[in-house]
Amino acid sequence: MKIGFVSPYDYAYPGGVNTHISNLAINLAKLGHQVTILAPCSNKKALPETTRIIPLGKTIPYPSNGSVARLTLSLWLMPKIKAILDEEKFDILHFHEPLFPSLPWMVLPLSKSLNVATFHAYYRRSAGYTVCRPILMPFFKKFDGRIAVSQPAWKFVSRYFPGDYRIIPHGVDVERFSAEVPPIEEFSDGKLNLLFVSRLEERKGVRYLLKAYRTVKERFPQSRLILVGPGDRSRHEYERWVRSVKLEDVVFKGHVAYADLPRFYHTADIFCMPAVGQESFGLVLLEAMAAGKPIVATNIEGYASVVSDGVDAILVRPRDELALASAIATLANDGNRRQQLINKGREKARAHNWQSIAQKTLDYYMELFEAKR
Repeated sequence: MKIGFVSPYDYAYPGGVNTHISNLAINLAKLGHQVTILAPCSNKKALPETTRIIPLGKTIPYPSNGSVARLTLSLWLMPKIKAILDEEKFDILHFHEPLFPSLPWMVLPLSKSLNVATFHAYYRRSAGYTVCRPILMPFFKKFDGRIAVSQPAWKFVSRYFPGDYRIIPHGVDVERFSAEVPPIEEFSDGKLNLLFVSRLEERKGVRYLLKAYRTVKERFPQSRLILVGPGDRSRHEYERWVRSVKLEDVVFKGHVAYADLPRFYHTADIFCMPAVGQESFGLVLLEAMAAGKPIVATNIEGYASVVSDGVDAILVRPRDELALASAIATLANDGNRRQQLINKGREKARAHNWQSIAQKTLDYYMELFEAKR
């Protein structure tokens, strides 16, 4: 079967949706299918070589959900897209975040394939969906199948676009993140390593983690906070704050290649994810669990759909640096508690392996083909 994935986001830039697409494509290919990814791209040299990718259009930054999405809306690409679809003759076109004003808008009207959509986002509300619903509804009706990655994602999109949805979550490359890899040597000095992995954006709660770490550092002088993820403007702000309060052992690593992430997880003693909201899932939580790390995270809908408080993670109120510090200190003092969370987390990660997610997706494709017949 020939499957085409359509991403709205710059494929040269890291992000949860593109990571999802890449892993799903790799595992569907392992099941014997031909997979091609159509995506905008700002840097062809940065594209992974694991899957066939057709770059389409340059990108521009677009503020979205407290982050910055890099999209393309180059309408002069339409003839090129039509030629690609005529040549490829995909059996399935699988669109991710298909209602964003980007590449899916240009591909979907030209599609003669079975059309499937996956909705990843979670917002409290969307002025864009409210205002543009009459424009977006014809696009929405062209989908033969619809997937949401979590209950929060389903609740959000179905509020504006009711219909039948299948919940198929994100997966995790269990083999990659559970592999025995050497930790980062410069951080292997006996200090308690706290790890954060995500973009350095306001909604990710870094400011609350820094304040919590200030308290933790007083109780555990031999500790360190490692922040992995891009975000130059926010990073400068956070670095200024760290210098102003003379907080030691805070390390900003910036963007780290996906291939190197397992080493950072295996360097950590505790994984911290303090996002304040607007998360539909928690892919980094799965990665941390696969790597065998205890988790302290905020009790927001997206994270609570992945982990359970007191079972495979400790969840605290968002924007509460004191609760965050207390949870970190609890795990730092209790090795047995850490191990309990690790054991349950590994079970959770195995249940979300990409082979399983790819098979669920393929089964859904087959259901849609049967229904269309």
